[in-house]
Amino acid sequence: MFGMWEKELEEMKKAALLAETKILEIYHSSFKVETKSDDSPVTEADKSADKIIKDYLQSKFPDYAFLTEESVDTKERLHKDLVFIIDPVDGTVEFVNKTGGFSTNIALCYKHEIVAGVINIPLEKTTYFATKGGGAWKEERDKNPLRIHVSNRVGKNLRALISISHLIDKEREQIARHKECFESVTPCGAATKFCRIAEGEADVAVRYSVATKEWDTAAGEILLEEAGGHFTNLHLEKYTHNREDVYNRDGYVVVNDMRNALL
Repeated sequence: MFGMWEKELEEMKKAALLAETKILEIYHSSFKVETKSDDSPVTEADKSADKIIKDYLQSKFPDYAFLTEESVDTKERLHKDLVFIIDPVDGTVEFVNKTGGFSTNIALCYKHEIVAGVINIPLEKTTYFATKGGGAWKEERDKNPLRIHVSNRVGKNLRALISISHLIDKEREQIARHKECFESVTPCGAATKFCRIAEGEADVAVRYSVATKEWDTAAGEILLEEAGGHFTNLHLEKYTHNREDVYNRDGYVVVNDMRNALL
């Protein structure tokens, strides 16, 4: 049903749900916030979820490599065909501020291409997932998965998404420059933007920032593409994955239709 990567997908979903329990336990407690070397925040939720996911997937796929936000990157992954790319808590600022909008992102990369992806949103008890050729799906807890697809809105009445915590002036200017095209402009946390566009609730998001990394976008990329949408850099080119430099240095565009990317 979900393509040739179904075995990996099912274990990725299980890993995300195992991490969800710990993430929510910490979210509803008084937790400490530390600052990493790049000045970004990190909590025990990030560290614990990272270990839970990595330990679980490593037990199931011992020959696969890992690229995760909270683990040391040894670069051994560069010599592997199969690599899990993981962000245990994407949207840590939203987590710390308790504004929601955070997620767990797990992607599987095969020879520099994303072939499976899971985005779990703990506070919504909802998991979005996709495999190469297997479509994009939304699964609310204890319900059957529903196949999702992007909207068909092009050029007008578009619904734009912007970052809750990391919006920069250039992004504000871009939205303002094309304001006649937008029906709404809504703040949205982290990888949940990919989910909203994949399921047709929104149409476009753009990041000019060079601060995002592979683990922020890898799972969202395949979810969006399997739903009929597109993820590119600002030059409208696709990113490769399992790179030595993990930064998305050319920003990114998330759209339901490439004609909207021209905005």
